[in-house]
Amino acid sequence: MTPVPLPRSLSALTADVGDLMDHTPESAYSHLRDTHPDWFATPSGEKTISIVRWPMTEGQVIYRDQWRMLLQDPVILPDGRNGRYLRMLTPQPEPGVAVLPLLGSDVVLIERFRHATRAWHWEIPRGGGTAGLTDEDNAAKHLQEELGSAPRDLLELGTLHPDTGILAQAVALYAARIGEVGAVPPGEGIRRARAFTFTEAEQMAGQGLITDAFTIAALFRARQSGLAD
Repeated sequence: MTPVPLPRSLSALTADVGDLMDHTPESAYSHLRDTHPDWFATPSGEKTISIVRWPMTEGQVIYRDQWRMLLQDPVILPDGRNGRYLRMLTPQPEPGVAVLPLLGSDVVLIERFRHATRAWHWEIPRGGGTAGLTDEDNAAKHLQEELGSAPRDLLELGTLHPDTGILAQAVALYAARIGEVGAVPPGEGIRRARAFTFTEAEQMAGQGLITDAFTIAALFRARQSGLAD
């Protein structure tokens, strides 16, 4: 892959990652190795994919802004071959969150347009972590921003790796009991919010009408936790 320069129009990373605006893709990668060694660790055992140790060769920061970084890692595959793999990380220590809203015995989903797929999706509120906020505070923040609702209480549903093929970070899943659905914000690409029974939502997932991984996982975890009973 041809190295992509880091354009100066991009915002600088947060302070704990360092200002990489004047770094090359390779030196930015080396800086991350020095400051965040846990991002490059390889667990013990067989059949792992190891990252080649500097200075034998170096990876690249292909792209980064304040929300995400795309790395190209030089790796050694289990059969001994060398390769280069892509992965996406976030420079923020706070994990993203996804929240399943519970309105009485129903779940509330939003119909949202997503740029990546160029399509409408039924999904639950979600978003990235916010510096200085706990996971619970972040969950309440995104629930308010996307559904105009404040949680009466929050219930943990564990964590989720939405795409282990390229995304490094896990997302914290929650269910939230709400008293009402507020106003849908105009700038979020959301055209409506609607309440469904658990059974209706699960049938939509089974029929392929819900394809969002966060929503399907939250419905499953909520069912397993007894919240659908």
